[in-house]
Amino acid sequence: MAAVALELALASVLLAVTVTDLDRRVIPNAILLAGAVVGIAIVATTDPDSMPERAVAAAGAGGFLLLGAVSRREGMGMGDVKLAALMGLYLGRAVAPALAVAFAAGVLGGLGLVLRHGAQARTWSLPFGPCLAAGGIVGLFAGDVLFDWYVDTFFA
Repeated sequence: MAAVALELALASVLLAVTVTDLDRRVIPNAILLAGAVVGIAIVATTDPDSMPERAVAAAGAGGFLLLGAVSRREGMGMGDVKLAALMGLYLGRAVAPALAVAFAAGVLGGLGLVLRHGAQARTWSLPFGPCLAAGGIVGLFAGDVLFDWYVDTFFA
């Protein structure tokens, strides 16, 4: 039951972020804060032993995207950084494949813009929140399986 509550909470946050980022090109702090409070409350009451792993995943995912955000100011926004950290809180180690899917979705979206609009696409931007949300959904349903497969395949 607790796992379902956590999944529904994350899916709700990802849906709200996707709609808002596509419409307004911003990921509201209010959505992220509410998602963090709900996620921490669910995990703290139902699976407190997983909190250290989730905290490390949140710091790692957020820190990784923070590097991109500070290295190129006009690129990724801080909302994307905070969303990645929130995904780490919810997904734990499954945030790694979620980020891989998010980056792949971003690349495919960018390629789609280039193929459709040619050189003019260089002046456009693609909101990354929906890409992160897509990765979050994959991480939610297949992240642990993908993580285990990767570790078993390349580090066994």
